[in-house]
Amino acid sequence: MRANCSSSSACPANSSEEELPVGPEVHGNLELVFTVVSAVMMALLMFSLGCSVEFRKLWSHIRRPWGIAVGLLCQFGLMPLTAYLLAISFSLKPAQAVAVLVMGCCPGGTISNIFTFWVDGDMDLSITMTTCSTVAALGMMPLCLYLYTLSWNLEQNLTIPYQNIGITLVCLTIPVAFGVYVNYRWPKQSKIILKIGAIVGGVLLLVVAVAGVVLAKGSWNSDITLLTISFIFPLIGHVTGFLLALLTHQSWQRCRTISLETGAQNIQMCVTMLQLSFTAKQLVQMLSFPLAYGLFQLLDGFLIVAAYKMYKRRLKNEHRKKNTRCEEGCHNKKSTSPKETGAFLEVNEEVTITSGPSMPMDLHTTLEPTGHISSGT
Repeated sequence: MRANCSSSSACPANSSEEELPVGPEVHGNLELVFTVVSAVMMALLMFSLGCSVEFRKLWSHIRRPWGIAVGLLCQFGLMPLTAYLLAISFSLKPAQAVAVLVMGCCPGGTISNIFTFWVDGDMDLSITMTTCSTVAALGMMPLCLYLYTLSWNLEQNLTIPYQNIGITLVCLTIPVAFGVYVNYRWPKQSKIILKIGAIVGGVLLLVVAVAGVVLAKGSWNSDITLLTISFIFPLIGHVTGFLLALLTHQSWQRCRTISLETGAQNIQMCVTMLQLSFTAKQLVQMLSFPLAYGLFQLLDGFLIVAAYKMYKRRLKNEHRKKNTRCEEGCHNKKSTSPKETGAFLEVNEEVTITSGPSMPMDLHTTLEPTGHISSGT
């Protein structure tokens, strides 16, 4: 496919018409790494993460799909628009611009599910969003690519990897269904599977990332502009997804979930689509972007998880210190009867556990010291 553009100012190739240097031939095992290994990893991860899903909560998201709607708007509204604006702003060459746009139009990846688990997000919403965005990609990917490439006048249409999308759906739905069943029948065992799956999933993510870099070393180039876009693109997705969820009055737990779902894209689907649409010579110019995007979204995810864990630990320490001071003060107040103290703790427990739609529950609310709960909220 030749990505020739017209003289329109909207085409990112106008300022750079020279040919990119052709690097070494792409390693033959690259496709194997991003298909077989990714499929196995996805199935194992989704089974273990499915053990955290309760059918009742999953059905509630389907009946009232406000969170899903916001997630789909981020996935197929914000991300393709961001990709298009980045391609125009950095005046990318045709092949590189198409690679960035394809990445923006891909559905969410399973990496978001494990990161959502690590930040105490809404796992039911995360898995539902990943499944729904993959189903929606059957129609939204060609639609978004058609709309955003109208001004570029591409001579040939991009090939949508429908078979890859179908494989992704199978690897999502079947393992999750087994995980939900295990959680329903054996809840205690499912917690053990969930913990083991989270650890193994993190190791598998690192292994696939390292294997992808090693086997695709011939596709890397020294284009700083493309590496810069691959670094800022997932960050923009995380931030804009969080802000849109916040503006639509989603809970803090859902905001974290939608943020991670927005910035994490399906790298395998992007690579497959590029391989189906371009020649091996053109792939040398393009494959460095999805690979770099995958590495940077891994790095961003680990940084978000680390920041959340530090924030959570700090709040727990503050809560422990304030509870200690409160207990020391309560011993000095003989006027407080045991009955009143028990009633006070019971109210606190109710406020901590219960959260309505108008006041979403967040970690900060859960760890808020008891003295603030009785204020006028």
